[in-house]
Amino acid sequence: MRTSFVAGNWKLNGNQASISALVANINAGLESLNQTTVAVCAPCVYVPLVHTLTQNSTLKLGAQNVSNYETGAYTGEVSAPMLKEFGCEYVIIGHSERRALFGESDEICAQKFVRAQQAGLTPIFCVGETLTEREANQTEAVISRQLQALLAIIDVQDLVNSVVAYEPIWAIGTGKTATPEQAQAVHAYIRQMIANLNKSVAEKLQILYGGSVKGSNAAKLFAMPDIDGGLIGGAALNADEFLTICRAGNKA
Repeated sequence: MRTSFVAGNWKLNGNQASISALVANINAGLESLNQTTVAVCAPCVYVPLVHTLTQNSTLKLGAQNVSNYETGAYTGEVSAPMLKEFGCEYVIIGHSERRALFGESDEICAQKFVRAQQAGLTPIFCVGETLTEREANQTEAVISRQLQALLAIIDVQDLVNSVVAYEPIWAIGTGKTATPEQAQAVHAYIRQMIANLNKSVAEKLQILYGGSVKGSNAAKLFAMPDIDGGLIGGAALNADEFLTICRAGNKA
């Protein structure tokens, strides 16, 4: 039986004061959410602060990126063991903004997944297509390519200790959202792709939807049989909105 999972991706936002207030307000609303795991993925420099703020909370801590190297002369990089040492349990890998803006290939994203798991972190592995690719009926081909690059270097059993997030790039920060049926179709495709390799792993794998999820549409999205929660962007910066989304996961 899969449980719901909602993770907030704060992206390049926040300062000490705003983050402290945001975490305090989220913590205050978590008591009733006993059926949903809730995490926030902070900018790297604020990871120690959020770790301190969540010491007596069920709120989980994640990072937004990780290096595909563990140690060495890689100026500016942050390794998985470093994140683990400062309390991270999760890390987002392969977010569309990393792929599109910073040139992270399918192969690099796969390497980061391995590094994260080696350090004891749970990867939130992102896949998704552009509007051009969707209109050309290439959604499944793109998802397959991104996942096959990962499956080429891991055992399918390793997916049990991970999360997959489907992010239609055309719905991120645009206000557009895949309909529940559109999102469900892709989630079902992902689960079936894994089931073809290992049915037990597919049944256990949490697959999140990410793409302009709001309090107003979360319940319908999370009610779909293969959508296990959400990777939340802008709405995660507002505690009330974020908690509304988390409650939708709790009911689902």
